[in-house]
Amino acid sequence: MNDYLVKALAYDGQIRAFAARTTETVNEAQRRHYTWPTASAALGRSMTASVMLGAMLKGEEKLTIKINGGGPLGTILVDANAKGEVRGYVSNPQTHFDLNEQGKLDVRRAVGTEGTLTVSKDIGLQHPYVGQVPIVSGELGDDFTHYIVTSEQTPSSVGVGVIVNPDNTILASGGFIIQLMPGTDETVISQLEQRLAEIPTISNMVRAGLTPEDILDEVLGKENVKALDTMPVNFQCQCSRERIHNAIRGLGSEEIEDMIVTDGQAEAQCHFCNETYLFTKDQLQDMLS
Repeated sequence: MNDYLVKALAYDGQIRAFAARTTETVNEAQRRHYTWPTASAALGRSMTASVMLGAMLKGEEKLTIKINGGGPLGTILVDANAKGEVRGYVSNPQTHFDLNEQGKLDVRRAVGTEGTLTVSKDIGLQHPYVGQVPIVSGELGDDFTHYIVTSEQTPSSVGVGVIVNPDNTILASGGFIIQLMPGTDETVISQLEQRLAEIPTISNMVRAGLTPEDILDEVLGKENVKALDTMPVNFQCQCSRERIHNAIRGLGSEEIEDMIVTDGQAEAQCHFCNETYLFTKDQLQDMLS
């Protein structure tokens, strides 16, 4: 099954909802960065939440999410856009711990709880819109909930989860965001709170084969949900040989001549996808002309 995201309304427009399956997308990030299980869970949860936040954007708008809770994982950096494209990496991909007391990957310990979650949105204005909140749990679902409630003033619930196979590949990854629209009926809020307390974990729902539509049916009640749109989700990096070429050229002739003399070549690696670009001595000399 390919990864995709669904946008929906529920309870006659009183609730806005998103759900996504991101298993292959997170698998691609795991493969490119050789992340160990706890790091995979943290990166996967962040990418899943980011791609759903990206789906709230329009056109060419995009966002960057930076999470640093002071833990051994270091910084998590994720880019997403309005087209379901997402990319991300962590500072220390080979981070892993024993399971926590609940028998789950100890994401909180890896991320840490002394730091911030920052969302920077490029919506075509001169400067990006930046929202920042303190890390409240380190489990990330709660932290994204805190961000939306605090920075965007929208009562919300974010569920994200990742299950990792014994060989470090990703067995299941997905998530949902449920948002209350202004004036939501109190009985609807009570029903939603009750359902959120009773549903299986998001990762178990994805592992059981539930589609994003099925997940929203489980969270909100099938009779209450109206799906509006679906969108493919995939790991997509924006780097290219041309971009790296232009970046090296932008360093100036003195820097390029130093590369030719010192190394006889230039090698650049993209943090987001780990792709390596090699430029030979001749190619560097061409940049000087």
